[in-house]
Amino acid sequence: APYFVEDIRQFLERKYGRETVQQKGLRVYTTLNVQMQKAAQEALRQGLREDDKRRGWRGPEENILKNPVRLPDGQPATLKTYENPDWKGPLKAGQLVHGIVMEVSRHDAVVRFGDLTAHVKPADFSWTWKRDPRAVFMPGDIDLFKIDDIKGSTVHATLDQTPIVQGALLAIDNATGEIKAMVGGYNYDTSKFNRAVQAYRQVGSSFKVYVYAQALLDGIGPFDTILDTPVSFPTASGLWAPHNYDDKFEGNITLLHALAESRNVPAVKLLAKLGIDNVIKLCRRFGIESRLVPNLPLALGASDLTLLEHTSAFSTFPDDGVHIAPREVLRVTDYNGRVIDEFPSHVTDVLPAGIARIEVSMLREVFNSGTAVSQRALAQKYDLAGKTGTTNDFTDAWFIGFSPSIACGVWVGFDDHHPLGKGEEGSHVALPIWADFMSQVLKGKPIQRFPDSPLLSNPNQVQQILASAGTNNLVASDSAATPVGAGLADTRPVSSIQQIPVAAQPPASATPKPPPAPQPN
Repeated sequence: APYFVEDIRQFLERKYGRETVQQKGLRVYTTLNVQMQKAAQEALRQGLREDDKRRGWRGPEENILKNPVRLPDGQPATLKTYENPDWKGPLKAGQLVHGIVMEVSRHDAVVRFGDLTAHVKPADFSWTWKRDPRAVFMPGDIDLFKIDDIKGSTVHATLDQTPIVQGALLAIDNATGEIKAMVGGYNYDTSKFNRAVQAYRQVGSSFKVYVYAQALLDGIGPFDTILDTPVSFPTASGLWAPHNYDDKFEGNITLLHALAESRNVPAVKLLAKLGIDNVIKLCRRFGIESRLVPNLPLALGASDLTLLEHTSAFSTFPDDGVHIAPREVLRVTDYNGRVIDEFPSHVTDVLPAGIARIEVSMLREVFNSGTAVSQRALAQKYDLAGKTGTTNDFTDAWFIGFSPSIACGVWVGFDDHHPLGKGEEGSHVALPIWADFMSQVLKGKPIQRFPDSPLLSNPNQVQQILASAGTNNLVASDSAATPVGAGLADTRPVSSIQQIPVAAQPPASATPKPPPAPQPN
């Protein structure tokens, strides 16, 4: 867990100084779960490779016949004498290994892995969309392969490639705030930048959960309706008209449906009604410290957060509205075991329990009928909830979600912010990685449920959820405890919002460019 270890090292040096950390023999007790960390690394690396392949084959990493490689004796390596560091140990099925292409025909490519040989056929590189091995391989190419099977001196291997896209995965124990797994990139040896804690990226529609939480606090319920219709808002640079991902409008819809399907226009209308400052103040209670730009595109995630603070904030919902600050270190002792410091949980009340439980139900609908429906079967086996996020031009893909016990966040993107590609939204890129990790860590464990957060089908359930929370259905405001939820089970239209009809907009040529609006998925 190199990213996790390095993050702790930096924390310890800030707190105790470099000399103490490096020379005094401190003993550090961390929160890491080794099994979860292994699952996180495997899920992220596999997901990034699959995503990278969708952008096509980039060609060999090198060719020793075109660019000679020297042997220890100074002689140029040949096809027969070339050796790769990957071959030092015995090969195993499932391993990623470099191989050298020995010869190529229209039927296959002969690839050597030390003393082992593979005949790579078109089916083994089908993801390149090429059928002729001669269009992919040349003698002397050094390529990455995945070993599928080994029989004697013969290997079955499929072509792979090292991804240039990056990503991060973070897992937090809901009950304690303990960070159980942290992966900050594809390969620590090639990039030590920890994208789980150091990268500030736009979060897209995954931010909408905070807008809807404020709506619930203000008495707007999941079965209240809102118009998904064209709307424009005046800004300092001109009129801004948010649009939905599919460039369509669905008319009168419930908030439950609007969140599950990640409709943009309803989210912006809600933020305008609720007040930008109110939502930002709520985000601070969730533990979000990053700068939040106080404008309407905030509803669509047009502000930068870290994966750590975003995932930690999501853990508030399954924790009945309580936010437990994330932590990596439990305690530090000296060499003899004397305790120097302990790091207990830091707890903040954010939402009334009833409100948190309603939001969990709403986020479960994302799997049941919304943007995460591709993983519906997994969410039927284990109770899961979460939210997709995709930013403008597909530069960032997110999925943040949770089970009753674990919150997990996944981010995928390029370090230089260039697009992942059209259609590479959170549900297609980040969600499969998240689902792979969660299925591994939940497998074989007792199945936990959200007993007070059912899938919602009628308004009566909302009152039942609120009743399940009892006296916890109160939220502390700046002035006094305020009862909430009196009208949450009603089916009323959300009151009208001041807006400028789209027809009143000036011609497109005269309209200043609006702020970038993240995509919904």
